[in-house]
Amino acid sequence: MSKKLGEMLLRENLITQDALKKAHEEVAKGGGRLGEALVKLKLIKEETLVAALSRQYGIPPVDLPSYDVDPDVIRLVSEDLVHKYHLIPINRVGSTLIVAVEDPSNMFAIDDIKFLTGYNVEVVLAAPSAIKAAIDKYYDQSATLMDVMGDLDMGELEVVDESEEIDMRDLEKAVDDAPVVKLVNMILMNAIKKGASDIHIEPYEKSFRVRYRVDGILYEEMKPPMKLKNAITSRIKIMSQLDIAERRLPQDGRIKLKLGRDQDMDYRVSVLPTLFGEKIVLRLLDKSNLQLDMTKLGFEPKALKDFKDAIYKPFGMVLVTGPTGSGKTTTLYSALSELNTIDTNISTAEDPVEFNLMGINQVQMHDEIGLNFAASLRSFLRQDPDIIMVGEIRDFETAEIGIKAALTGHLVLSTLHTNDAPSTINRLLNMGVEPFLVASATNLILAQRLARRICKDCKQPVDIPIQGLIDIGVDPERAANMKCMHGAGCPTCNGTGYKGRVALYEVMTITNELKDLILNGASSMEIKEAAIRGGMNSLRMSGINKIEEGMTTLDEVVRTTAHD
Repeated sequence: MSKKLGEMLLRENLITQDALKKAHEEVAKGGGRLGEALVKLKLIKEETLVAALSRQYGIPPVDLPSYDVDPDVIRLVSEDLVHKYHLIPINRVGSTLIVAVEDPSNMFAIDDIKFLTGYNVEVVLAAPSAIKAAIDKYYDQSATLMDVMGDLDMGELEVVDESEEIDMRDLEKAVDDAPVVKLVNMILMNAIKKGASDIHIEPYEKSFRVRYRVDGILYEEMKPPMKLKNAITSRIKIMSQLDIAERRLPQDGRIKLKLGRDQDMDYRVSVLPTLFGEKIVLRLLDKSNLQLDMTKLGFEPKALKDFKDAIYKPFGMVLVTGPTGSGKTTTLYSALSELNTIDTNISTAEDPVEFNLMGINQVQMHDEIGLNFAASLRSFLRQDPDIIMVGEIRDFETAEIGIKAALTGHLVLSTLHTNDAPSTINRLLNMGVEPFLVASATNLILAQRLARRICKDCKQPVDIPIQGLIDIGVDPERAANMKCMHGAGCPTCNGTGYKGRVALYEVMTITNELKDLILNGASSMEIKEAAIRGGMNSLRMSGINKIEEGMTTLDEVVRTTAHD
């Protein structure tokens, strides 16, 4: 292998015969590979070596440090093979395994991997130092767990039966152990690097795992040893200022980390007792990434105009609906940011307060002492408010006070959990609110979902059968002319084809026609049909527009929206 590599570099006039001789002497003396020796002796630059090999063999280079390899792919090739041939598997596409190598002339390595894995092998080029770092990262588990745990005596920590009492002194000692502290810090920091929105730390009968939610999809990150389960859980609870002795009841807390001189990261912590221990979910709240510019959220022009018109009315109610994690908070904060001026008094009741907004009076709910949405709303009305935001309308009492506030000269913003905008009307009526109050008070209802955005670095056209587009509700003539895109998969998006998310919006303005339907007890479907006739785009229509604009894919629209 080294002979072929050396000959090729000589042919390209990238090294001299003398340089090649020195490199061979270095290999003979200290072991290793020719490419590594040439770089180590500064006889060739690493990027020059990779570029030359790429030209010679017609094989694309890959930037390994920016790649996150799926653990299932890593498990396909044994550690012995990886060290023997100095390569690393980075992706799997159908029956093909993509492997990063430093020298593609080594056919023995490729044949061995084909034979032992049963996959076809496609090679890409990577720098020798990048391959070494990747092997250390993915195969030497000490790089992710054992190095972090240092000299931890695993015998000191035992998996305690859930029915037994835990000795709190032993647990507190384990929690303060440096390796446990480092491991928890690593879990929190890696989530930021990977752009995760949530961290799930989950105990099961015979395993313990950490998963990250990235762009709305959960990925397994690591499986810490079972013996660390109680220590990791307690460490996070201490950081969140929660009671480590209470293991039978749910608890909520918050962690604030200072990442640098100007950046803070907040984690909202929820602890839930399960059959085999406490599951912890941490929501990452990164104010630096909070998008408060409404024009960049993904609104279509008409939807944005309707929404702005509604929030600039002097009174009335604007409702944002959707499931957990659909971006409702971001939309509401964007509206508040737009309305936040020196001459406006804004008060919010939130559970929890996710981001601190300058100039807005934010109140955190505490149900245990009677500070709930209804109590806060009553208090707000004695505080000379102009705009009120209620985190969520959950019951008749909150809905009634909010609607009465909207009818007495206040703008009220709030959220509900419903499937779409039209069904929000029936949800309020089912709570016990009178139809004439709903019709009079409501300015606009907005439903939203988040779809994954196609990665900009690997976006390319894709042929989708016209029938597939027609099946999701596209007009046949429009379907015939639609140009669709998808992500081919690249290091930027970790091979997924998606990077970031885009919002799909359904904006329903309460027109006079809709008010009449509400007063006459119309069904959600009748309200929806009337709203669409009046120019409303449904969630599915918004998704189809985003497909046509090349922002997302048909699969994502089908995953996040229902057929009209």
